[in-house]
Order: sequence, then C-alpha cells, then structure tokens
Amino acid sequence: MPLLIQITWRDTEPSAALEARIRELAKRLEKFSADIVHCRVIVERPHQHSHHGSTYEVHIQISTPGGQIIARREHRERHSHEDPYVAVRDAFRAVRRQLEDYERERRQDVKRHTPESMGWVSELYPTEDFGRIMTSDGRSLYFHRHSLVGGDFERLTTGTAVRFAEESGESGPQASTVKLIAHPGPVSGWRPSARCVSRD
Repeated sequence: MPLLIQITWRDTEPSAALEARIRELAKRLEKFSADIVHCRVIVERPHQHSHHGSTYEVHIQISTPGGQIIARREHRERHSHEDPYVAVRDAFRAVRRQLEDYERERRQDVKRHTPESMGWVSELYPTEDFGRIMTSDGRSLYFHRHSLVGGDFERLTTGTAVRFAEESGESGPQASTVKLIAHPGPVSGWRPSARCVSRD
C-alpha cells in the first residue's frame, strides 16, 4: 500500500517545491521501516517580534502498527532555520533516528518471542564456516558458525541434536541461535542417515 503523506501549512504560504522535498524525504523513511502507514508533516512559521527573521517549526508524526512516532522541532533560537529546507531536513533527521530506535526494539522483541525448533546437524563445512540442519519436518536449513551459542563449531558432528530459531536470510530461511541439546529425545519422523556428511 502506498505511504499516505499529509502536509499541513500553518501561518505560511504553501510551497510546491518544499512540498516535493517533504514527500521525497518521507518516502525515504520507508527504507528504515516497512511498518510506516501514515506520515503527517506540519510546517509552521509562528509570528515573532525580533530583528531576526522568523524561523520555521516542523512537526512530523509517523503512524505504525505499534504506535506513533512524533518529532517536534522548534527552531526559534536557531537562525539556520529561517530557511525552511534546513528546518525540514533537521526534522526528518530527528524522526529517522526515532524510527531506527523503534526498528531495533521491534527486532529485539521479535527475536525474544521467536519459538525454538528442534533438528539435527546434517552437514558440516568447517573450512567454509557453515553447516546445515535437518529439521523435524524434513527441511534443510543453513546455519553459520557464529549462530552456534555456547559451543565449539569445530567439535560439532553430524547427527548432533540442536534447538534453533528460524529466520529469513538472504537466500531464504536459515537457522539462528543454534543451541546443542545435551540429552535429546527422539524426533518423530526423522533419524540421522547416510545423507549426513561432514567435510573438512
């Protein structure tokens, strides 16, 4: 679904060029999160009484399924924000940082709640730093040596029982947070076979 972008002008005349720039920066936010459903931007130029020109205030509100992210930037003491393009740029930088924080927290939350599955090490390639796990439902998943938790990759053997979390990788599903099982129980429907190989 296309990102919904709403722009409101307060105490200042609308500018087609500035609006185009705002829409461009709003679309760029989608690179940092696929969760954005609505972006509202308010450009305001409050009346001020000083020998300096009035500065712009830019407020950005991002709506996601997890809530709202709001960046409110008041620039009355910053003369560089007499330029609306600079004010808009800085406001989008601020909301981008908040959006990055939101994504980090979301990924950690997903990781904490990812259910673990059981499988067996079916292939090992120590010189290439990876192996494969046969899952209890018969699929073969890639895992990297750095995904092994609390174990020695070089001492792994085929047939070793493991628990792991499944995640999306560059080439499809893969196993992460791979943990050895000290005393595994039987896995219904699968047993180590001659297909298990180990290459030095």
